[in-house]
Amino acid sequence: MHFLNQPPRYLFFTGKGGVGKTSIACATAVQLASEGKRVLLVSTDPASNVGQVFGESIGNHITAIPAVPNLWALEIDPQEAAQAYRDRIVGPVRGVLPETVVKGIEEQLSGACTTEIAAFDEFTALLIDSTLTADYEHIIFDTAPTGHTIRLLQLPGAWSGFLEEGKGDASCLGPLAGLEKQRTQYKAAVDALADPQRTRLILVARAQRATLREVARTHEELAAIGLSQQYLVVNGVLPASEAAHDELAAAIHQREQAALTAMPDVLKALPRDQIDLKPFNLVGLDALRHLLVATNSRSATSSIELPSQLDAPSLSSLVDDIAVDGHGLVMLMGKGGVGKTTLAAAVAVELAHQGLPVHLTTSDPAAHLSETLEGSLSNLTVSRIDPHEETERYRKHVLDTKGAQLDAEGRALLEEDLRSPCTEEIAVFQAFSRIIREAGKKFVVMDTAPTGHTLLLLDATGAYHREVTRQMGNTGLHYTTPMMQLQDPKQTKVLIVTLAETTPVLEAANLQSDLRRAGIEPWAWIVNNSVAAARPDSLLLRQRAFNELREIDSVATHHAKRFAVVPLLKNEPVGVDRLRDLAHHITEEA
Repeated sequence: MHFLNQPPRYLFFTGKGGVGKTSIACATAVQLASEGKRVLLVSTDPASNVGQVFGESIGNHITAIPAVPNLWALEIDPQEAAQAYRDRIVGPVRGVLPETVVKGIEEQLSGACTTEIAAFDEFTALLIDSTLTADYEHIIFDTAPTGHTIRLLQLPGAWSGFLEEGKGDASCLGPLAGLEKQRTQYKAAVDALADPQRTRLILVARAQRATLREVARTHEELAAIGLSQQYLVVNGVLPASEAAHDELAAAIHQREQAALTAMPDVLKALPRDQIDLKPFNLVGLDALRHLLVATNSRSATSSIELPSQLDAPSLSSLVDDIAVDGHGLVMLMGKGGVGKTTLAAAVAVELAHQGLPVHLTTSDPAAHLSETLEGSLSNLTVSRIDPHEETERYRKHVLDTKGAQLDAEGRALLEEDLRSPCTEEIAVFQAFSRIIREAGKKFVVMDTAPTGHTLLLLDATGAYHREVTRQMGNTGLHYTTPMMQLQDPKQTKVLIVTLAETTPVLEAANLQSDLRRAGIEPWAWIVNNSVAAARPDSLLLRQRAFNELREIDSVATHHAKRFAVVPLLKNEPVGVDRLRDLAHHITEEA
């Protein structure tokens, strides 16, 4: 493995949820420890299962792994860290400021930026406190801070003053006001990250076009702030040997190879490793020791028993229930890479096929769905919102208004705050809001919706909902704000999209909690790209399908009020016919 050649002291693994960061970080720790190196493995992943992987209870204290000499582990729970962080900031003003103001502060501190900054606050000592880590030759971090967080920590001081003077409605600067350590300590930590002699970043991806595009953006963002020592690991690639035994496997292999061939040039220039898809669950030492070495995929267990047909509703059954209302807003939500855009198109096509008027609107950068669907059904219209254009328009408006009177330092703070992921969500949602009004007369299917945190932030920033409520409260007139429409299950149905894997399901559950905090109750879950629903013949894929069954059961019994499972298809689901096959659970060519 290239990324293990002469490794520096710090190794950071970063990438989207579900790509295998934790497994690769654990396997790396085991390998270095087996070479006699003293290793500390640190996880700041919200979906961390390091303890489960090793069969040990770890938690927020350094714990020896008895089965692996020379290996210790530490799990920083970012949710706990973020809660403690919020308590430090909100505690002194609770009971002093009005409750509405306190709730506003709490919401400002409830986003992903707070969680990440709080986690960084926790592991800063591991980067700079030589007495704490002197015993370890290598420190491996499962999940690295984003470029956005690092840039925030590099900004000029006066975070608290910036907020107290009312210079910005901060989505990310708010958390910075609660940092207790000296700025010099953060500078030392960031310097350690940027030193290639001390730190190596390993970008973990899957062989999928969207995932590779995303990791290319991460690479450029981190390289731009000096974190240049980067390696790429493409995980979970289906071995060519499987393609000869199964049409589905052959199609997956071809798709993955095409994605690797077309990967962005900035990634092609990086040292790259490729790890084959394994038939086994990556839990336990034996599995970890085999992850980074080539294995014979034909050794997959041949006695896997799968149900002849997955006992789960199809997407079309959900759409039938949606269609009963005759109109309304349908929002598809989920983490990147789970297939929201394709499923939004499938829902729109299925509704339109029933003779209902439908407007499909997407902010997905890939326009191929628009090209495929445009004019293909007489009662289906498609629009595409350019996230980059909308975000730039929003940033310019904020800088021209709130930023007009700021000094150079204040403007720098505001500009960085506007690089927050929340900014794009707010800008795109404002563009979507112009279309939402149509949902009173037709179906509006919306791809790529904002999180509950962003909706609350948007609501608090504009105070639109509360101002309308105040003005209309005593008039007796009927009124509806966008937030009220999203909270009304008769007007809006939210579909959460996930994959049948541990981390994506946990991330979807966190998203559901986020939405519920905003008063929005998800209507259904969709488990996408299910191998189990595709009834594979490949031994390796059958093992993967078997592993999915537990996650699908978890969705059905613990998370979702109603759900559907969508199979992994041989061919990309582009075009009306294939989208309808996907909705109806059809896995074979017609």
